[in-house]
Amino acid sequence: MEVDHYENFPVASILLPKRLRAPVGVIYHVARTADDIADEGVFEPAERHARLADFRAGLDAVAAGDPAPVHPMLFEKLAGTVAQYGLPLGPFYDLVSAFDQDIDTTRYADWPALMDYCRRSANPVGRLMLHLFDASTPENLADSDAICTALQLINFWQDVGIDWKKSRIYMPLCDLERFGVTERHIDEQICDDAWRALMRHEVDHARAMIVGGAPLAVRMPGRFGLELCSVVHGGLRILEKIEQADYDVFRKRPVLKGPDWAVIGVRSLAMRLRGRVGVQLRSVES
Repeated sequence: MEVDHYENFPVASILLPKRLRAPVGVIYHVARTADDIADEGVFEPAERHARLADFRAGLDAVAAGDPAPVHPMLFEKLAGTVAQYGLPLGPFYDLVSAFDQDIDTTRYADWPALMDYCRRSANPVGRLMLHLFDASTPENLADSDAICTALQLINFWQDVGIDWKKSRIYMPLCDLERFGVTERHIDEQICDDAWRALMRHEVDHARAMIVGGAPLAVRMPGRFGLELCSVVHGGLRILEKIEQADYDVFRKRPVLKGPDWAVIGVRSLAMRLRGRVGVQLRSVES
């Protein structure tokens, strides 16, 4: 499973109500376009910042009810979706802010800094989905944020080596220092006791967070609730595979294959029927 920051919730899945597949597709394409500006192609940072500023101006135009100066067809669709479903524009601005930050920020000193990034890069799509379902209660929003942030973290732990090739480290530097891990571990793909202790801590942290938000999947009705159960168990399965690789994500990057999806399916159905995720947690301080 590729757990990505704008794919924390299913994109136009067949399990979604048919009436919501189009607006979900619009949300996805807005996020995808902005992320590509920040991360794809060969552009200098200044040009990426300028193009994202233009993209932000498109959001401003939607807010003002004016034609967008860039990507006119995309923003026209977004304006229609926002008007029809009463979507807030704040989450879109948060996404653009996170993508803009990604251009220059390659390290995070501590958990508050990383959580602030995840709040803007991971949580907005989940919040928008809840608005589409008219289910944006404080409790649902809090659980959605937990799931989305956890999936973002799982993606970071899964992709340590890939992110390093982009000169990025998403693990908090305070945790590296705490466990005696240096950037040399990542550069030289050293999987020693210090690295395993660090990864075990990060895996436990992400697992506790996604399990904490899992009640949302039980509360949401119908097929979408079932799909959210599979999202939760997909993230949990990636964490299991990191553990099964003895935390060597450099040589054994975890991906989900056919047998894993069967496990996820069974666990998702069981979660839906029992009304609980059914996962035992270790203390993140253990």
